[in-house]
Order: sequence, then C-alpha cells, then structure tokens
Amino acid sequence: MIRLEAIVKTYKNGEFETPVLRGIDLHVAPGEYVALMGTSGTGKSTLLNILGCLDVPTGGRYILDGVDVVGMTDEERSRIRNEKIGFVFQQFHLLPKADALTNVMLPLVYAREYPKEARERARALLARVGLHDRMHHLPTQLSGGQMQRVAIARSLVNQPKMLLADEPTGNLDRTSTKDIMELFARLHADGNTVVMVTHDEETAKHAQRVLRMQDGMIISDQRVVRTPAAISFETAP
Repeated sequence: MIRLEAIVKTYKNGEFETPVLRGIDLHVAPGEYVALMGTSGTGKSTLLNILGCLDVPTGGRYILDGVDVVGMTDEERSRIRNEKIGFVFQQFHLLPKADALTNVMLPLVYAREYPKEARERARALLARVGLHDRMHHLPTQLSGGQMQRVAIARSLVNQPKMLLADEPTGNLDRTSTKDIMELFARLHADGNTVVMVTHDEETAKHAQRVLRMQDGMIISDQRVVRTPAAISFETAP
C-alpha cells in the first residue's frame, strides 16, 4: 500500500535550511495497522502529511497503491487524496452550524456525488460508528468522543483505501479514548489500512506495528505481540 524510499524533507527560509525528514524508508502492506511515535519535533506530522499527499518531499520516492505520487501536480494529488485517503485529526474540524449528517456528507459533495447517494452513505456510516440517533445534532450538542466519531465517519465516506489519523484521541477523556480505539480496531478488522500518529504508549498498543522516530529518522520498527497475559513488542523483520 505504501512504499517510501529515501524520503527527505527540508524547509527553507531564505538562506537557512531546516531538515525535518532525513531519509525515510518504509513499507506498509494493505490492511496493516501502524502507530507512529516520537517526541515533538521528530517529524511525525510531516511524514503523515506526505503520506496523505498534503505535502511533498524534497527528495525520494513515494509509491501509494502502486502509483508514484511525488511527481504529480497539485490537482492530481488532490484527486488521490479524495479517492484513496481518509483523514482523522486531533481537532475534529467539523462545521459548527452543520449537523452530523451534513458534516459527513461534505467530501461527497466535493466529489460531486448524487445527493441521494451521499445522504444514504453518510447515514450508514453514522450508524456504523454508533451515532444513528445523533445524525441531526450540531457539534455543540455532541461530546468530544461523539464529534470524533463524526469525523471518522466523514473520513470513510469516500471509501478510502487508507486511513490516516493524527493524535485522534489527544483531546478525549479516558472513556472516549477507549471507545475510539475500539472503533479503529473494528475498522482495521474490516480491512482498512491505518496509520496513526500518537504519543501515548497505551494507544500505540492497539496497532500491529509501532514505528519510533527521532531526529527525522525511523529508529525502530516493532511488531506488537499479544498474548493472553500481556502485550509486548518485538523488532519487525
């Protein structure tokens, strides 16, 4: 699903250059669930933005679902984002004056889907995330966990092949965090490829692989090992 080869990202400000990613090599298979960890400033969000075609690397190759996206135009990358990628952010980014159903339908409106199909698909997704009785509630009438569920339903409405999440539980309490992570587990079990940025070790344990970043590089790639007694990590081959 994802193949990164020697990905470099450097930001320039006049004569000054700030290297953020320093040669990232990464393969993610279809259907994998990957957590990306590291302290602030290690390049996690920059890497996620490149994976989501929101940013382009300074150097290297990015093959997404068999397509080299680095050399694409902005319009081509926009189409790829709309067709293949769903995004979930720490901040929910819901329209405050639109109800849950309308917020979920928005990507389909941009994709020029027929309104009837858009509404039916959005209704089904809200039911899937447990909000069948909150479809006509405004964001201000929902809890943090419920707003994140709306955001997740919105990320799925275009039937993407990959779901990218940036600290999706960062603004949630313990109970809501547990509910959202159970929802991600169900989405992964349904066959979705998931890449999630998180700073929380307990959240990372829900993934199959944990990648740890430092100074713009991936310094470890571990598989999560689950046994009846405990959860541990082992180095990925």
